[in-house]
Amino acid sequence: MTEQNRIDRRFAKLRDEGRKALVTYIVAGDGGLENTVPLMHQLVASGADVIELGVPFSDPMAEGPVIQKGHERALANGASLRKCLALVKEFRQSDSDTPVILMGYANPIQRMGELEFAEAASTAGVDGALTVDLPAEESGSLNAFLAERNLRNIFLLTPTTTEERIREITDVASGFVYYVSLKGVTGAGHLDLDSVRDNLDHIRQFTDLPLCVGFGIKDGTSARQVSAHGDGAVVGSVLVSAVDAAADLEAAKAAVGAIVSEMREALDR
Repeated sequence: MTEQNRIDRRFAKLRDEGRKALVTYIVAGDGGLENTVPLMHQLVASGADVIELGVPFSDPMAEGPVIQKGHERALANGASLRKCLALVKEFRQSDSDTPVILMGYANPIQRMGELEFAEAASTAGVDGALTVDLPAEESGSLNAFLAERNLRNIFLLTPTTTEERIREITDVASGFVYYVSLKGVTGAGHLDLDSVRDNLDHIRQFTDLPLCVGFGIKDGTSARQVSAHGDGAVVGSVLVSAVDAAADLEAAKAAVGAIVSEMREALDR
């Protein structure tokens, strides 16, 4: 893989600067389809390095109740995989630098067709995909279609992933590896920092890819703690909660902006 894409360039820049990545997640269409792109721009303005755009799905099995409800609201607002791609294309009209990853589930991609998805994602300006329920051993065709278009395929590792599985997953992963910090769903709150450190050290034996830690990151303190031994923090549930609680777009932008700014400051401290 010779040609870098936005994800590779962003992590290389952060590494050169000695800084940690802040990866932010919102659900496309939550709070209104028309508000998603303004919220994406707010995330960037407040210090996000990478945006994970959640593709709404009716059965988001890895998600806790906060993000599940975000998916339900987004679906009720008419969000779909094709509309997510259109939102990224709109975002690219004024931001050509920030990496955008589509995070979702295999069913919408399979329905569209892996080749058509890879082509449409490339055209829209997407940089990678994280398909939560796509096992590494079944990812070969999608991996190939994405790689041909210089897109990255990002995989999850968890505290219960065996060494054999770590090898299999890191062999096919690209962009970065998303380490799930705890046994449970998104938004859970029982971080074991010693376990995070030990598992990241173990994973580093098998890959040179950046390691970003997510699930249970609620504020600047937890973001700084989990990224101390990794390359960045992934934050989602607290942002989805903020969007849900906001009365309108300006309130949502102010709320997510405050959360991301506080995390950015903590990571850079």
